[in-house]
Amino acid sequence: QVQLVESGGGLVQAGGSLRLSCAASGRTFSSYTMGWFRQAPGKEREFVGVISDNDETTRYLDSVKGRFTISRDNAKNTVYLQMNNLKPEDTAVYYCASARGGLKAYYPRARLSASYDYWGQGTQVTVSS
Repeated sequence: QVQLVESGGGLVQAGGSLRLSCAASGRTFSSYTMGWFRQAPGKEREFVGVISDNDETTRYLDSVKGRFTISRDNAKNTVYLQMNNLKPEDTAVYYCASARGGLKAYYPRARLSASYDYWGQGTQVTVSS
């Protein structure tokens, strides 16, 4: 079993930056593909980005490409979401999630929440105009 804890959310003005962290328990973090999702009030949960377990390949939601960057530090069992040039439309609760069993960032199903086995509690990101 894997426990995930997000942190780093908060209130920021449009154009600002935040760095979210997701700390994972266990001793096999490097074997998990890690995803970031978000859910705004009244909207469906949507895929934000993903990073593979082995090759650390990344994929992103089109609307965040060039602004968000996913990275991981396996020695610290942590995955990061660096968010730059934030926009009000980025306001949401952000969740990290882990997957195992052969999921890769470049698989289309990596964009689906159902592909992930464990989820964090979420961290609120609010971007004011």
